[in-house]
Amino acid sequence: MALEKKVFNDKVEVLHLAAGYPVVQVRTATVILDDGVEISRQFQRHVVAPDADLSAESEDVVAIAAVMFTDEAKAAYAAAQEAAE
Repeated sequence: MALEKKVFNDKVEVLHLAAGYPVVQVRTATVILDDGVEISRQFQRHVVAPDADLSAESEDVVAIAAVMFTDEAKAAYAAAQEAAE
């Protein structure tokens, strides 16, 4: 019996919020394999906002954020945060 654990982003989505800016939603899967056969799968989600520190994100999330988080998107996010205060 050889157990193996794999953790990977299995879904990365861009959501365009009504406030006028995009966010990136990431679903991470944790899969447990026993001799190559999946015996468990769990998911976690997190959202990346335009002002987020991307240093802990995977390459695919950073690449998508670089395209989506334009100066215009960052300004719209900042304006929405100010309005919420």
